[in-house]
Amino acid sequence: MEDHLISFPVLLGLTLIILISLILKVGKRCKTTGTTSNLPPGPWKLPIFGSIHHLIGSLPHHRLRELSKKYGPLMHLQLGETSAVVVSSPEIAKEVLKTHEIIFAQRPRFLGAEIAAYGCTNIVFSPYGDYWKQLRKICTLELLSAKRVRSFQPVREEEVSNLVRYISMNIGSSINLTDKLLSMAYSITARAAFGDKCKDQEAYIIFIKESMKLAESFSVTNLFPSQRWLHVISGVMHKLKEIHRTSDVVLENIINSATTKTDGHGSLLSVLLILKDRGAPEFHLTMNNIKAIIQDMFIAGSETSSTTLEWAFSEILKNPRVLKRAQAEVRQVFGRKGYVEEKYVQKLKFLSAVIKETLRLHPPAPLLIPRECHKTCEINGYTVAAGTQVFVNAWAIGRDPKYWSEAEKFYPERFLDCPIDYKGSNFEYIPFGAGKRICPGILFAIPNIELPLAQLLYYFDWELPFGTNHENFDMAETFGVTTRRKSDLFVIPISYNHADVD
Repeated sequence: MEDHLISFPVLLGLTLIILISLILKVGKRCKTTGTTSNLPPGPWKLPIFGSIHHLIGSLPHHRLRELSKKYGPLMHLQLGETSAVVVSSPEIAKEVLKTHEIIFAQRPRFLGAEIAAYGCTNIVFSPYGDYWKQLRKICTLELLSAKRVRSFQPVREEEVSNLVRYISMNIGSSINLTDKLLSMAYSITARAAFGDKCKDQEAYIIFIKESMKLAESFSVTNLFPSQRWLHVISGVMHKLKEIHRTSDVVLENIINSATTKTDGHGSLLSVLLILKDRGAPEFHLTMNNIKAIIQDMFIAGSETSSTTLEWAFSEILKNPRVLKRAQAEVRQVFGRKGYVEEKYVQKLKFLSAVIKETLRLHPPAPLLIPRECHKTCEINGYTVAAGTQVFVNAWAIGRDPKYWSEAEKFYPERFLDCPIDYKGSNFEYIPFGAGKRICPGILFAIPNIELPLAQLLYYFDWELPFGTNHENFDMAETFGVTTRRKSDLFVIPISYNHADVD
């Protein structure tokens, strides 16, 4: 046992080496940041480490909201070498995401994204420029258009039916709904991406999940990007490279297989391969570009929809009044048909309000995806220097009592007959972001949430496991690529007889 432990003298020696290196090399970088005049207010800083200690002991989006109450809606943090500002109000969010959206349309260059996302050639982390604009155009017009998303309806219906079948076989037993929702979401995305199911699909999904687990750690890479040796000794970079190499081989096999089939016609991969073959000289898609885009679809499409589904169902179970009303609506609309048709889901106004309210309280990425200021500018009377990373606390904004009455309460009725939508034009409600970098997959995600939620409410009544009720129901979060429940959602399905519906 003792052979596996680092002795105190060795540990002390390593610590001193790290500190001396950081003082000599990082100090210069921090001084440069510190000389910027008229910075937004922020908490006191430690040498070298800056404001990092203020984030310890709580989830980042929770702690940042508390700090913003003291230091204001535009707050400066020094995160190691990285200068950052945090936006916590709709007014400042509008300045950053709309008024000065070109200045803040850039993404930071993270080493993890460089490795996993094929040199940041995906939609999420690609630098703002001509390549990104063409990529965005392809997503909007080809990959994720309303017409394309509608074409995946049979896939959604079949995969949701598989979920319902599994639940029906486990009536009266406690089931892990978290696992089943995530599996369903990945299956929908995989079939939309590749066409028919393929033998390497499950292996690729496993590698995607492993990559995300590594990405969820608050990597030293992002705090001290110039200290490459720290990244090496942490072991994370080596593991990420290994996973990426293996997943790349699997994805290559999937692509090679897809090019020899005809049943993948209409899949996202087939569309990308066609665009690659007929590409214009000024915009040529490479195979690595295609892989990066497919990877985006898996992470954004699957994680966002399954996380939102999980939180929506959790909030419904915690609020019996909401459960009763949502079930009554679904069962009234679909009556004795015995099944839920996607084309009529749009009639479920209260269900839509439930999803909107869920996204208000539980945006999948509570701090959105970081942006970077590429030109020094003035926001709210303060200077934001070029190179500053920008975090928008969409979670805090969605709970701002200035804009939302009883802001902490789950109350879907607030969205009935309300014009607020997901498009990012109302800055008090930006679960998918806003401006040029708004999530392009909204049209893909929402049907993947609506249909399964409607069917779960239509086919079954629900109970919580023994010892759990709506009052002591655990709603704790965990922070990662998406903000999920800290504990998996276990529920007990009860059979419902639709012949009793009037």
